[in-house]
Amino acid sequence: MAGRNSAWRTAAAGLCLLLLPAFAGCGHPPPDSAARAEVQRVLDRRAAALLGHDEAAYGTTGTRTPYARLRALPLASWTYRVTALRRDGTSADAELRYRLAGQDTAPVTARRTLTLSHTADGGWYVTAERAAHGAGEQLWDQGPVTAVTGAHSLVLGTGQSAAELRGYARLADRAVPAVSRAWGARWARRVVVLVPRSLDGMAALLGSPAAQYRGIAAVTTAETPGAGQAPADRVVVNPEAYAILGDLGKQVVLTHESAHVATRSATTAATPLWLSEGYADWTGYLGTTRTPAEVAPELTRAVADGHTPAALPADKDFGFTGDPAGLARSYESGWLACRMIADRWGEDRLRAFYRAVGAHRTRAGAVGSALAKVLDTTPEEFTARWRAYTRDQLG
Repeated sequence: MAGRNSAWRTAAAGLCLLLLPAFAGCGHPPPDSAARAEVQRVLDRRAAALLGHDEAAYGTTGTRTPYARLRALPLASWTYRVTALRRDGTSADAELRYRLAGQDTAPVTARRTLTLSHTADGGWYVTAERAAHGAGEQLWDQGPVTAVTGAHSLVLGTGQSAAELRGYARLADRAVPAVSRAWGARWARRVVVLVPRSLDGMAALLGSPAAQYRGIAAVTTAETPGAGQAPADRVVVNPEAYAILGDLGKQVVLTHESAHVATRSATTAATPLWLSEGYADWTGYLGTTRTPAEVAPELTRAVADGHTPAALPADKDFGFTGDPAGLARSYESGWLACRMIADRWGEDRLRAFYRAVGAHRTRAGAVGSALAKVLDTTPEEFTARWRAYTRDQLG
């Protein structure tokens, strides 16, 4: 999910005296800086109390509701940075950064708004905390978090029993080794799964309308990593769509999403969605007994009607707000392309192709360059081969 910096210069030494007549010179801070620093100190104490599991100390800084909801999270770090303070002192905006112990090598960043009041002695007190306007919620905003730790997973849920969450953990624990067999072991080999109470809860976590995710069982989100860092991925489940899947479908979903976690460091702006989604689906179905027609029913119908796609799907074809059948055909097309590479050139070449595309500096030319270097073919030849393979497998 690049910043811009501005620098202003002035040769008029008396300018700030004109703008801020209450102060004697340019060296004085703006009127709210002292209050902002005090609020920052309160948030620093609040964070330290949370990390130290000191509920009493946390209570001295404001409402204890977040503490009760957060107590199950295994936290490695938790910090706030005040980014704005309302002049009337009723609220502040802050950047929250936190890491889950044993899971995240980079922090998750969340924009938060804190409601403030004054204590009897004139200090600051946090009366409420919520997602900032336009930002996605955090899981604890929706209620107390329950945590279940698996061999390769951490499952966090709200409105879900521990027994239900253990079911997710069992499937995630099977998904991670399956992904490692396909992709290799050079990734974290752990996944964090978030299970909200409902579709609406999922949408709130993602900061998008629920209609975009209706029928979507899960999505994977990630922080944008800095240099040398791996991102903090989260698999976010839609419990309503997930519940109607069979056992195999549930396993495929979590293996698919775990593949996204594994391939994240090799997935860049140069990677088209047909490849990233196709590879995740290929990994999800690897080793199952599903036939191509069973995996790709919508594409099978299109081929039967004489409408074999002319080209691999564009990124826009993967939008959740479009035609469900068209979306399914896009996923199925990407899956079949990756399956063809594995069948024709081998699984090692499929992995190498994925990495070569992501390593390209720009989207333009990424696929063509990787096709030439790894598979010794051209985009035109590859497309023609994929269309023939599609007809052969699904016709």
